[in-house]
Amino acid sequence: MTADLPLFADVFPELAADILRLLEPDGGVLSEQIPTLRYYGVCTCSTTCRNLLTSPQGSPTPYICPLEEDDEVVIWLNLDPRGTAIVDIEVLDGRDLGEAARRR
Repeated sequence: MTADLPLFADVFPELAADILRLLEPDGGVLSEQIPTLRYYGVCTCSTTCRNLLTSPQGSPTPYICPLEEDDEVVIWLNLDPRGTAIVDIEVLDGRDLGEAARRR
C-alpha cells in the first residue's frame, strides 16, 4: 500500500526543494506533485542505476524533463507515457543523497 511508503519530500527535503525551485515559475502539474510523491527506493534495474523511484519499479518512463542550473542539466525527472506524472528522479550533479539513496 502506497500510504505505507514515506513521502519523497520527507526523505529528501533539500532535493525536493531544489526540484521545486528549478521547476518554477512554470512547473504546473509537476510542481504540484512534489509534496505528495511517495519514495519507492532506489531503482535496481542495474548495479549502476541510481534513479530514485517515485512509482513502482518498472513503470514506463518515455519522457524526460531536464532541470538546469547555470546552463547545466542537474536533474532529470522521468515522466509517465502521458508526460504528466513523475515516475522517477535521476540526480546528475553528484550530490550525496545520503543513506536513503544507497542500495541495500
